[in-house]
Amino acid sequence: MNTPSLGRLELLRVADAVAQEKGISADEVLEAMAQAIQTAARRKYGLEHEITAEIDPKSGEIRVYRQLEVVDEVSDPDREVTIDVARRQNPEADVGDHILEPLPPIDLGRISAQSAKQVIVQKVREAERERQYEEYKDRLGEILVGEVKRIEHGNILVDLGRAEAIVRRDDVIPREMFQVKDRIRAYLYDVRQELRGPQLFLSRTHPRFMAKLFEQEVPEIYDGIIEIKSVARDPGSRAKIAVLSKDSNIDPVGACVGMRGSRVQAVVQELSGEKVDIIPWSSDDATFVVNALAPAEVTKVVLDPDTQRIEVVVPDEQQHIAIGRRGQNVRLASQLTGWNIDIISESQESDRRNEEFRSLTDMFVDRLNVEEMIAQLLATEGFSSVEELADTPLDEIAAIQGFDEEIAAALKERADQTLEEEAEQLRETCETLGLTQELVDFEPLSIQSIIKLGEQGVKSLDDLADLAADELIELLPDAGLSADGAGEIIMAARAHWFADEETDDASADAETAPASERQTA
Repeated sequence: MNTPSLGRLELLRVADAVAQEKGISADEVLEAMAQAIQTAARRKYGLEHEITAEIDPKSGEIRVYRQLEVVDEVSDPDREVTIDVARRQNPEADVGDHILEPLPPIDLGRISAQSAKQVIVQKVREAERERQYEEYKDRLGEILVGEVKRIEHGNILVDLGRAEAIVRRDDVIPREMFQVKDRIRAYLYDVRQELRGPQLFLSRTHPRFMAKLFEQEVPEIYDGIIEIKSVARDPGSRAKIAVLSKDSNIDPVGACVGMRGSRVQAVVQELSGEKVDIIPWSSDDATFVVNALAPAEVTKVVLDPDTQRIEVVVPDEQQHIAIGRRGQNVRLASQLTGWNIDIISESQESDRRNEEFRSLTDMFVDRLNVEEMIAQLLATEGFSSVEELADTPLDEIAAIQGFDEEIAAALKERADQTLEEEAEQLRETCETLGLTQELVDFEPLSIQSIIKLGEQGVKSLDDLADLAADELIELLPDAGLSADGAGEIIMAARAHWFADEETDDASADAETAPASERQTA
């Protein structure tokens, strides 16, 4: 058994020492040293050679090779070797293979110290960066604790011990001041692999930072008994957090507040005095929104799931509380619940209802030519259009207090007559404008919208199909069309183009088919 020389043993000891200092494996350090030896060997033997170097991790022996490609006829002796010569070294070598030709070993003492150091430092740094990335990418969503190393333009560079991270200016709570050497806690929300190495981004304003603080302070959250459903923050000022208990015997709000407010105060202190409202979460959207608007009292809510909007009616004296200073309370409640919230007072709702009632009454008086009292009764019963009245069964109208069958029949007759007269007027308008019947019968648009298009030069279905979505929105500003909605209407208008193409293709196929097939058809 050959005993490794002192130089080789020293090489392995250096590799182990560097590995322990940088927190990487000894193999990665040896690989970096082999790269340095390879660079020096190329300088010694010539850059035209393809040099490979390796270090035995057990003995420390250094081996240097020249890589040669096996060919039938050599054109570049520095990189190629004939198959006959190659088979002396490896009997199974074939054309296209590569063989390694041993070169005389290089004395480490003769390697350019500066060159070797640069290569080793670079390789070790790359290995260290890879280790950092692999370590911290799995720690996303954790709270990390570090020391302020440097502050530049409001951005804080944090020393985490084994890595560095940055808290950007926007991720620092307003009016918060840090000095070099201060201890800082923040939420790791992003790890990016960049050319200069892994970049760790920390935040003290992220909503999940507050959620993680509660998880650390409230054992029931850590154990999964209480779940944090959503968080909304106005960093440094106010926040709302919605919680749900999976155990009916545990009050989620009380658990988060703690004895004499100890738990929530610990979080508030870490957040530089940020006030925290703890809200009981509910699967019922209306109840959840009402809870989220606390401390304001709510009289009534009206949900519109299609637009994800909710109208909340509050007492007049509660409106400023529900909205909050500069709209803060309603804004946080909206973020917490995911609903767009409109706050109106009881007096505003009453005024609006009265205005709607007057408007409906005037509409029925005008279109049906009835007395105001009858129009008021129709509006009170919830009728909102002449079309709705015409579609309502006679017995339902007669059942309205103050009506009888005779009045009900007269109202239905007037409604039918009014609709017929208005339809006739619309037809005459369409003829006057020169609109094609295809456009008039186009169902995705109301006849009123079609007439408005006709007044602006859109006379046929092809004219409509030629429009772009933004052009249609501009022509019908009162229709409330979105870009997607306008696009769907235009595609529906173009449907007949594709139908015509299919018909033409079918006709062409029939004309080119053999006579026997045409007879069969």
